[in-house]
Amino acid sequence: MAPAHIISYDLSTDGTESPILAEDAGDGHDKPRLRYGELVILGYNGYLPQGDRGRRRSKFVLHKRTEPSGVKRSKHYIVQSPQTSKAILDANQHSISYTLSRSQAVIVEYKEDTETDMFQVGRSSESPIDFVVMDTLPGDKKDAKVMQSTISRFACRILVNRCEPAKAKIFAAGFDSSRNIFLGEKATKWQDNVEIDGLTTNGVLIMHPKGSFCGGNAKCGLWRECSVGGDVFSLRESRSAQQKGQPIYDECNILQDGTLIDLCGATLLWRSAEGLQHSPTKHDLEKLIDAINAGRPQCPVGLNTLVIPRKVNISDQVNQPYVYLNCGHVQGHHDWGQDENTGARRCPMCLELGPVVTLCMGLEPAFYVDVGAPTFAFNPCGHMATEKTVKYWANVEIPHGTNGFQAVCPFCATPLDGATGYIKLIFQDNLD
Repeated sequence: MAPAHIISYDLSTDGTESPILAEDAGDGHDKPRLRYGELVILGYNGYLPQGDRGRRRSKFVLHKRTEPSGVKRSKHYIVQSPQTSKAILDANQHSISYTLSRSQAVIVEYKEDTETDMFQVGRSSESPIDFVVMDTLPGDKKDAKVMQSTISRFACRILVNRCEPAKAKIFAAGFDSSRNIFLGEKATKWQDNVEIDGLTTNGVLIMHPKGSFCGGNAKCGLWRECSVGGDVFSLRESRSAQQKGQPIYDECNILQDGTLIDLCGATLLWRSAEGLQHSPTKHDLEKLIDAINAGRPQCPVGLNTLVIPRKVNISDQVNQPYVYLNCGHVQGHHDWGQDENTGARRCPMCLELGPVVTLCMGLEPAFYVDVGAPTFAFNPCGHMATEKTVKYWANVEIPHGTNGFQAVCPFCATPLDGATGYIKLIFQDNLD
C-alpha cells in the first residue's frame, strides 16, 4: 500500500480548490480524502527540473472534492450572435458554443452534477486548470525551452463519479475562466439528430492498454481520439485534419489503469487508485537500489565498488556506474578502449564496441508494470527498471509530430534506439 498523504493547496496562484499531493509531514490529524487516481506526465523521473510547485508538477493526484464540482449536459439551442448570448455572458453558467457561421451557433448549457467531480488539464495557469501541463522535451530538461507550445490552454477535462471512482471519464476541451468552451467556425464539428459534438484543433488522443497494466502482461492498444462530448473515434489522417475519424462504438472514454492521454506536446499516464495499490512505491524502489548496492558491484577495470545513486542528480563520478549499450556490461568511469574518432568504447569484458551511458534508476513508481529487480535499462538513456516494465514501454508507440509515433523512455522521453530499445544489465557483483 502507498504511504499516507495529506492534501495541500496552491493558494499562492489562485484561490481555487486544486488537490495536490504532498508528502505527509504533519501530525496525522488531517484525514486524507479518497484518492481517485493519478495523472503522471511521461518524461519526468519523479519531479520537474524546476521543482514541483503548486499546480505545475510531474504528477497530479485526484482526490474526492469536499463538494461535488462536476457538470452535465442540460439543454441546447441555436443563437444568432453567440458572443452576446445569455449563457456565454453568465460567468456562473457552464456552456459550450459550437460556431456554425458568423451569424449562427449552437449553445449547449451544462448544469451542476452532484454525482461527479471535475478536474481540468491544460497549458493555462488560469484558475479553472487544476493541472498545468507544459510541452515535454526529450532527455535532460534543465535548460530546455519550448518556443511555441502545441498544447491547448484548456486541453481536456476529467469527470469522476464520486460514488464509483472507477468511472473516470475524459472529454476534449476544458472550461475557461468564464466557464465557457468555444469551438470556432473552422473547428471540426458535426450534428447527429439533435446532438452536436466536435474535436479540438490538435485533438485529445487516448490509448487503453489491452489487459491489466499491473502485472506486466498488458499489450499496447490502439490510439483513439476523444471528442468534446466524450465519444471515441479513430485517428484523423493528421493531427489537425478537418475530417473526423470513424466512430468506435466498442470503446469508451472511461479511463482504465494505464490509459495514456496525449495532448499534442505532452503525454499523460492515468493510474487508478486500485492499480497503484499493486504498484511499487518510491520506498520499494529505493530498497531495490540498496539491494544492488549491497552486492558491491565492481568495475573490472578500476576495481572500485560501484554505487547506484538513489537521487536523480548525479555527482559522484568515481563510483557512478556506466553501461555499455551493445552488450549490457556495467562498469565504472574509465578511459580504456575509447575510439578517438567515434567516441565509442570497446568493452573490456567482451570487446564489443559501442556507446556507453550513465546508469540511473527509474524513480517514478507509476511507470512500473510490476514489482521486481531493475535488471534492464532503456537504450540510449540508461534508465533502469524491471524487465517487464522496460519491455512494455519499448512496445508503446507515443504520438510524435502531426502523424508520427515513436517509442520513448517513460522516465525521460528520449526516443529508444536499437533493435529492441533496451538492454539486459550484466553486473560484476557479489564477489566476496
